[in-house]
Amino acid sequence: MIIFVPMKIRRIKRLLLILPLLAMGVADNSTPVNWLTFEEAMTSFAQEPRKIFIDVYTDWCGWCKRMDATTFSDEAVANILQSKFYPVKFNAEQREPVTFDNHTFNFIPRGSKGYHELAATLLNGKLSYPSAVFLNENFEIIQVLPGYRKAEEFIKIITFIGEDHYLSTSWEDFNKAYQKAPSNGD
Repeated sequence: MIIFVPMKIRRIKRLLLILPLLAMGVADNSTPVNWLTFEEAMTSFAQEPRKIFIDVYTDWCGWCKRMDATTFSDEAVANILQSKFYPVKFNAEQREPVTFDNHTFNFIPRGSKGYHELAATLLNGKLSYPSAVFLNENFEIIQVLPGYRKAEEFIKIITFIGEDHYLSTSWEDFNKAYQKAPSNGD
């Protein structure tokens, strides 16, 4: 007969509580999106202007990691991001300065953490992760989308913006007429 010691039961319970969180937080860093730094995007932009997509994330954000593992690993999402935008992955808590649009943005320490000025600027001071930021060819914000998005929904959004439908069509009208793009699921 096996008798469990209460300490072992507590450890097992903790492990069972933590496993789903770990599974959600496992990032697949081999997403098909060819992520660029701001500097790389600016170099490419100088040669061929196009919209910029920015994935604003943090290292501790579980939903950011889930979006990497699901949405950004979707081939259809990756193809649209690569063809219509310069996709930039930006850690909102990175400590290195970033020069963008002739301005240098720095890390602002707050207690044991902090935030990057560029993240605060792009997100209009509303630091929420993950957030997707779309910039036009003049570096003006087209849209800021906070929160996790499944691939199917995200494909619609990046098609709407990437193909310039947002300039002449409301989101509601586009959404009604939208034909689902092929996706490898979620």
